Amino acid sequence: MGPLQGKRIIEIAGIGPGPFCAMMLADLGAEVIRVDSASAVPDEYTETPSMDLLNRGRDSIAVDLKKDEGVETILRLVDSADALIEGFRPGVAERLGIGPETCLERNPKLIYGRMTGWGQYGSYSKMAGHDINYIALSGVLGLIGREDQGPVPPVNLIGDFGGGGMLLALGICAALVETSRSGKGQVVDAAMTDGSALLATMVHSFTAMGIWGERGTNMLDTGAPFYDVYECADGEYISLGSIEPQFYSELMRITGLENEEMSNQMDRNNWGSMKEKIAQKIETKTREEWVKLMEGTDVCFAPVLSIQEAYEHPHNQERETFVKIAGVMQPAPAPRFSRTPGAISSAPPHPGQQTDEVLSRLGFSAEEIDSLKASDAVK
Repeated sequence: MGPLQGKRIIEIAGIGPGPFCAMMLADLGAEVIRVDSASAVPDEYTETPSMDLLNRGRDSIAVDLKKDEGVETILRLVDSADALIEGFRPGVAERLGIGPETCLERNPKLIYGRMTGWGQYGSYSKMAGHDINYIALSGVLGLIGREDQGPVPPVNLIGDFGGGGMLLALGICAALVETSRSGKGQVVDAAMTDGSALLATMVHSFTAMGIWGERGTNMLDTGAPFYDVYECADGEYISLGSIEPQFYSELMRITGLENEEMSNQMDRNNWGSMKEKIAQKIETKTREEWVKLMEGTDVCFAPVLSIQEAYEHPHNQERETFVKIAGVMQPAPAPRFSRTPGAISSAPPHPGQQTDEVLSRLGFSAEEIDSLKASDAVK
């Protein structure tokens, strides 16, 4: 029922941002066929689904792209596809025989989505890398951390997922809209250096305005006393984001810190001492005690939760932010649509689990499937 129902996406299996992009498209209703390597097929399948949640909502076929028959199998899938996603280093897809030129010859309306760290060209484009490297080069990693400390890697959320997979998903959706008008396909080059740079646009604005300084000294990077996390008496943490004056006043009222020393919220010269006073006050109560005092107010507050606690929080349960599929808790599809809601159609497959079923559904005869399996082009 999702808004992408009726669209068919071919996903050449990769790691991280590529599967995340495919997961989002599948959650929104697209038929996504994941092409795994034939070498990844287990000796035997179990009834227990794969735990790789990024692969949820799609069928998997296993193909050996080193065999001509395997390559031709992919190209036959391309014939009826709306988009293809690949995450190889630049030039690899072309060497395998499934590059954009070849695929667009087969299907001129195809959207060919390319997911890389550095992009398809540039002096770093042939180098290996991971999220931490891409966001380092874009200037984003250098933004994150406390004053007088080194940069802090933000897990792999900014490059891989926000500036990578989600960016490619947006690009594919935008290209599909354009194709509906022009009837022509195109290549979408999604690079994590580009995407992570884009996510930091507001910081570039602040820099141009002259209101962004060294790491850890600014309003949004732990420099400000009213925008930070604080440890409670029980070793747990709360988050405060009391930026606007009315929210800051509420913070001062509830913590009992209403005095002249704390009244000038934007006096950066006093941020250090103000932060110490707030920290000392927060340490006098447990996280739960602060929840009782601040929840439902305009302080701009939330407890810092573990993943397990996030599953159990009433707000998340009321909105069904997390759902259980095949016994595994996981984030629900987002964003939400009033008329064509997304859904998780199935648990993650094992590599090649639906090879026969998918090929048959896409028009391969039983004899062709048997021949492909006999040559080990598919498994």
